[in-house]
Amino acid sequence: MSFLVNLLLGLLFGIGLIVSGMADPAKVQNFLDLFGTWDPSLAFVMGGAVLVAFIGYRMVLRRGKPIVGAKFHLPTKVGIDSGIIVGPALFGIGWGLGGFCPGPALTALGLAQAGTLAFVPAMLVGMWLAKAAPGSR
Repeated sequence: MSFLVNLLLGLLFGIGLIVSGMADPAKVQNFLDLFGTWDPSLAFVMGGAVLVAFIGYRMVLRRGKPIVGAKFHLPTKVGIDSGIIVGPALFGIGWGLGGFCPGPALTALGLAQAGTLAFVPAMLVGMWLAKAAPGSR
């Protein structure tokens, strides 16, 4: 049952990325191009996502446990270390250069979007290196 729920949620997420245009790396790169072809639509997509997540988390966490699963798996780490700084910085650089982050990259790969055949393998290698790095879980 959990697999089916995750599959349906992943499909819903992918459809949302396609409908919002976030599977197109030019959309992201135009958002970052403040003095050229700036496109503010990504800010509206992010704002909508933050609002939905804010409300959703408050509603869901009022429950004693998840609908599918024994318990909630929430982050427990509160300190800041080098991984908290370096990881997001590398993510942001890759996002800005490639125009993709993981979700849209996988969605665009399914759509045969140009650039994903180079980006997705590089992303997977980066994920593997991050996991193999000293101090990672």
